[in-house]
Amino acid sequence: MPWTLPSRPSRPSRRSLLAGAAGAAGAGLLTGCSLDRATDAALTIPLERRMRETAVRDSTRLLERYDTTAAAHPALAARLAPLRAAVAAHAAALSPTTSDRPSPAPSRSGGTGAAAPAASGEPVPPKPEEALTALADAERSLSESRTIDLAGAPAELARLLASVAACGAVHAYLLTSNPGATS
Repeated sequence: MPWTLPSRPSRPSRRSLLAGAAGAAGAGLLTGCSLDRATDAALTIPLERRMRETAVRDSTRLLERYDTTAAAHPALAARLAPLRAAVAAHAAALSPTTSDRPSPAPSRSGGTGAAAPAASGEPVPPKPEEALTALADAERSLSESRTIDLAGAPAELARLLASVAACGAVHAYLLTSNPGATS
């Protein structure tokens, strides 16, 4: 009977499994060190700060919509001023720092009544009623977005977002209601 090699076990040994796991863990650690700096920075910025910065950016865009609407329809400026001031106050309250708070005073660009481009790139509707409806839609959309964000927000920020979202819903109502009308 000729000599044959002993058969290999059908499964890997414990030693080879441990060596493989150690090698994979080491490779994972080395790969983790090569993440780009943008990813590292995003991971180190606290969730609350990122949420606040996004909320401020959204409020700033809404402020720009108020400004372009007032510039396109100067007759609406007085009606929009208190709502715009409230949005500026929201941006200031949501700001993670005090240095990047938007100004509560609206910009004066000397509107001509023609359709001006809104901050989103959409033109302001030419009719005042339609412009108010578009602004109300923007308020409503942002209010809904902030309501959705409540689920992942830390407690203090969630309370603030809830308040700002409720205020946005009231703004949407005020923008589409008929001031001075009697029932």
